[in-house]
Amino acid sequence: MAIDPEQARGAQLPPVNVSYTADRVILYHLGIGAGVPPTDPGELAYTYEKNLKVLPSFAVIPAMGSLPGLAQVPGLQFNWAMLLHGEQEVILRRPVPPEATLATSPRIAEIYDKGKGALVILEAESRDEAGESLFTNRFSLFIRGEGGFGGDSGPKAGYQPPARAPDAVLESPTLPQQALLYRLCGDKNPLHADPDFAKLAGFDQPILHGLCSYGIACKAIVDRVLEGDVTRVARYRARFAGVAFPGETFHTAYWREGQSILLEVKSAQRDAPIISNAVIDLRS
Repeated sequence: MAIDPEQARGAQLPPVNVSYTADRVILYHLGIGAGVPPTDPGELAYTYEKNLKVLPSFAVIPAMGSLPGLAQVPGLQFNWAMLLHGEQEVILRRPVPPEATLATSPRIAEIYDKGKGALVILEAESRDEAGESLFTNRFSLFIRGEGGFGGDSGPKAGYQPPARAPDAVLESPTLPQQALLYRLCGDKNPLHADPDFAKLAGFDQPILHGLCSYGIACKAIVDRVLEGDVTRVARYRARFAGVAFPGETFHTAYWREGQSILLEVKSAQRDAPIISNAVIDLRS
């Protein structure tokens, strides 16, 4: 296995065309814990097609089909078992519609040498049928054991919270079957369902998807800081700092700083980090 950054950098991956309906949006919302209590008007706005609104974090779903294209990139040969999803960023140019047909164009935006591994930035821009850019995803993918090729180590981790107490800590319970729900959104990795597979990976039980945690934190901020206004989010970036287990309660601490909201997420049961170095930038 070897990585040639000069060859791989800038490479275009196969385009991904995806159509989704309101049902897929609702399934995603249920997968990140929406619908509790089921008759609450705010929760029905995520789980009932009448006046359906879409959380900004749903934008990751249409772009997930970009990842298999990594196997076709010249100069990017690696063992997929060594791949970790390190960070996720979504840049939203318009609110995400409840139904759409999208064309996504993925490319290798950058490759950094982290010494113990390579950090590959996969950028995927999604456009609607009119050709208008709707949103861009940036997947930060850490490939263990593929560093040491020389070159830029990349920017330092940013978005540290200020040296003061958080404005509040938001509580988001998850269901014991949360990962079984979320996997229906498209990520069928057995690590999130099969106890025997999870033990081979070093976990006592299946773990929650990182992008599920990403959505749970987004929903907490939108609902309880932005009064449910999904259109306020212009950008959302987060680092996956640790694992979460289905059934745990998320504690999302946040700090409002001008037009940005910095946040960190921990497991209430283990006081262990789940998401760090996270920011939501707001539209003015």
